Amino acid sequence: MNEYQSRTRLLVGDEAADRLARTRVIVFGVGGVGSWCVEGLVRSGVRHVTIVDPDRVCPSNVNRQLMATATTVGQVKVDALKAHLLEISPEAEITAHHEAFSADTADSFNLDGYDFVIDAIDSLQDKMLLIRTALASRARLFSSMGAARKLDPTRVSVAEFWKVRGCPLARSLRQGFKRSGLMPQRKFKCVFSDELLDNAGTPQEPRANGSMVHVTAVFGFTLAGLVVEEVVKQEN
Repeated sequence: MNEYQSRTRLLVGDEAADRLARTRVIVFGVGGVGSWCVEGLVRSGVRHVTIVDPDRVCPSNVNRQLMATATTVGQVKVDALKAHLLEISPEAEITAHHEAFSADTADSFNLDGYDFVIDAIDSLQDKMLLIRTALASRARLFSSMGAARKLDPTRVSVAEFWKVRGCPLARSLRQGFKRSGLMPQRKFKCVFSDELLDNAGTPQEPRANGSMVHVTAVFGFTLAGLVVEEVVKQEN
């Protein structure tokens, strides 16, 4: 594995690379954002990754999701992604959960067992629950805001949740937290873009929005970068 990670070790040093190998990350949602986040983590030397998603690969995923190809349509997303990740790093420990994070399943995830939680899910209520649950644990949370209806990857940014501007999803989350009276216990960083375009085409699925890989992948790689940055700057 040292040969596979030789360029990583050259950049960050052996101690930081060893910390990356020990880091435990759980990623909720492995679509257009989450799949690329996991790719970035594993290629950066993170060897303990849990992936959670309830869906199967469908044709509309192929334009932006890492494991979505003509040959994987119909497969369970987390299984297809796990197979791909093990081709990159055969010694990695990839745990795949084919289920959603929701009020019914939240208690089955021991988030205290992870160093980082990545939120890349779309459902508003489930996202609110995951944020609150993650922030009540020992893990560090990084969250993706909406990556659809955007074309300019240079507008992807990072900000603390309450300082995110121009993102309808972030606005809906803040409103939801305030209405419920159940506020996040800690501050956390989000990846977002203030760009918001109108769909030019006609959606084939209800409430679907257009999205493209050159933006969603930047969201995902930025999330991975936040994890790597935190681990590299740690002291033994």
